[in-house]
Amino acid sequence: MPAYEPDNLFAKIAKSDIPSYKVYEDDKAIAFLDIMPRAPGHTLVIPKKGARNLLDVAPDDLAHVMKIAQKVAQAAMKAFGADGVTLQQFNEPAGGQVIFHLHVHVIPRMTGVAMKPPASEKEKPEVLEEHAKKMKAALEGK
Repeated sequence: MPAYEPDNLFAKIAKSDIPSYKVYEDDKAIAFLDIMPRAPGHTLVIPKKGARNLLDVAPDDLAHVMKIAQKVAQAAMKAFGADGVTLQQFNEPAGGQVIFHLHVHVIPRMTGVAMKPPASEKEKPEVLEEHAKKMKAALEGK
């Protein structure tokens, strides 16, 4: 397996070197909106510590990412009135991974509404800002 590259896009987001629509952050993880969402509220949860994917992440870091993914999923259900949630996590190119920093997709779902194809349409900044506000409010219990 190739080595983790610390200058990847998500590592830069974790270090706040580039902007994101952040909805949650603690000392070990960050959650931010996907700018090409497959559904409204599509959020990515990543560890702050570098890990290429599920195959090399420290077990405690993986457990924390999943804990935050659950919290984000619960907030997304509330914020978007979702009927369910889809979690996706890809590993290595053959597994569909494109950005080589561990990340979990949390995608709110509505019954009968198909997800958009992956990376198909960049969402408008004002829509992402509104979705981030909804998610933050739900995460704060408002």
